[in-house]
Amino acid sequence: MSLSDFRLLVGLGNPGSKYESTRHNIGFMVLKKLAYRDSVSFSLNKKLYGQLADIRNGSQKRRLLMPTTYMNNSGRSINAAMKWFDLDIHQILVLVDDMDLPLGKLRFREEGGSGGHNGMKSIISELGRKDFCRLRIGIGPPSEIASNRKDQAVNHVLGRFTKKESTKVDIVLDKVIRGLEVIEEFGLKKGITFLNSSNADQL
Repeated sequence: MSLSDFRLLVGLGNPGSKYESTRHNIGFMVLKKLAYRDSVSFSLNKKLYGQLADIRNGSQKRRLLMPTTYMNNSGRSINAAMKWFDLDIHQILVLVDDMDLPLGKLRFREEGGSGGHNGMKSIISELGRKDFCRLRIGIGPPSEIASNRKDQAVNHVLGRFTKKESTKVDIVLDKVIRGLEVIEEFGLKKGITFLNSSNADQL
């Protein structure tokens, strides 16, 4: 499998300026950076319940989707897009935040559970399957004290990155995009190795 097999890249997040650049929206951030790099813009697609942009890949299109359903209903948008574009489950890649990973750590998986993430729960529920590719992007925990994490989780994911964190986030976004290029050039196995070994502290 190469990136050319991923016909739909989905970033998870919440729509609107209120949630712009929050930790929960790091999936959106990746897609916006990809769109900027390729000089394309997003437009609202009501049938797909999301913002959609197309990137040319030879004679084919790679589609970037940012659901506007809010995080907890992300699966509705993805399910609609897969049906509309007649895509197989192995042709999608979901980009999602993960507060159980340190900021800058990446983890690519070809299948798995939700990990307690409401957006992922929605996708699994809508698709009825867990065997889709996802790239978890670490945003760091809300607290170093495990017993405090649950109470602080919502404020943490809906909060914005600090100035110091933002510098690292920029590096991470570039690393994700480079990882996608590695998949394109050398195949999925090498791409996964590259992404999973990535840490912003080492960039």
